[in-house]
Amino acid sequence: MPPALTVVLPAHNEAGMLEESVREVATGLRERSWSFEIVVVENGSSDGTAAIANRLAGEFPELRALSLPEADYGRALRAGLLAAVGDVVVNFDVDFCDLGFLDRAVPLVEAPDGPAVVVGSKRSAGSDDTRNWQRRMVTGVFSSILRHGFGLSVSDTHGVKAMRREAVAPLAQYCRFGQDLFDTELILRAERSGLRSAEVPVEVVEKRPARSSIRARIPRTVKGLVALRLALWRERLPGGSPAVM
Repeated sequence: MPPALTVVLPAHNEAGMLEESVREVATGLRERSWSFEIVVVENGSSDGTAAIANRLAGEFPELRALSLPEADYGRALRAGLLAAVGDVVVNFDVDFCDLGFLDRAVPLVEAPDGPAVVVGSKRSAGSDDTRNWQRRMVTGVFSSILRHGFGLSVSDTHGVKAMRREAVAPLAQYCRFGQDLFDTELILRAERSGLRSAEVPVEVVEKRPARSSIRARIPRTVKGLVALRLALWRERLPGGSPAVM
């Protein structure tokens, strides 16, 4: 029988934290008696991440290790989602695995009339974002752009998510953007295809400093958002791709 749940863990240069995170997730899911798999997607690592992932795959029968040649968080998420076999797919970051989110989000996605995507929001009522004020501010501006410029219904797109694979995976095939924007594009495409999304609050506590600086990330994200807006607009034109709008 295929597992009911797939947890996707993108991993770039995570030799120091990967094993701890895998053990935390596997132990927590075994304690819950859930049928699950963990898909670690190593991407472009220059340390021992790939070797650790392969070793853990030999120790944990629930774990599969994939490897991509280039460092790209978004494309690693996409690869994990497309490789998943669970009915529900959850993505965690190696430095942020929230088993409490699973307890709240997975039943919502599994419900017959439930949302196709549940986002762990850093900005919804009841959330607790302990990151520094600069990162909170950037998240707030990014969320406002998505809400007012793209019509997104949820207050966050980055971070942990639970998704109904059968509904969402086909849309991932059409996603063009990687790095910081894959999950944003995926949720936008889901909502534009008529799928419902929802959110639950999460507590965010950083285990380490951010990998990319705000100064480097802001212009890259702004440029990506403009390109994404144009891509989605073109799909509305005659001859576009209405099925994935």
